Amino acid sequence: MKLHGGRFADPAGVSPEREAEMRRVVDRVTRWAGNRSDVVGLLLVGSIARGGARPDPDVDLVVLSTAPARYAEDDGWGRELALGEVARVRERGPVTEWRYVTASGLEVEVGVGSAHWARTDPVDAGTRRVITDGARPLYDPAGILGALIQACG
Repeated sequence: MKLHGGRFADPAGVSPEREAEMRRVVDRVTRWAGNRSDVVGLLLVGSIARGGARPDPDVDLVVLSTAPARYAEDDGWGRELALGEVARVRERGPVTEWRYVTASGLEVEVGVGSAHWARTDPVDAGTRRVITDGARPLYDPAGILGALIQACG
């Protein structure tokens, strides 16, 4: 599934219902990020961002915050976003990964970390892998995600 100008292209093999649900999740999280003073970036990553979604894609997001610890303590923000049930929480280096499953079975993975994750001098090897596997900024008011993507290009 590809984003073109903020819109999803028609992905092969993904049902219209699943595509609509994915779009709603991405739109909801993007609006939420734009209304949070601590969120400095939101990135769509993985197969959807690179346009190679499988028939059963998940939504993978990275949220960068000036206060990432507040998201690690509880998932009130996940409930606020109606992302579904928590299936897993794990630390992946500088990012805490929250995996949710909606009632329909859509998996939504949200990695939460600090803006330091997006540093470009030097780019962390793990960050570079995430970016080169497919990344599209959804909310980037200071341009840090754009700079990171350019540095990884």
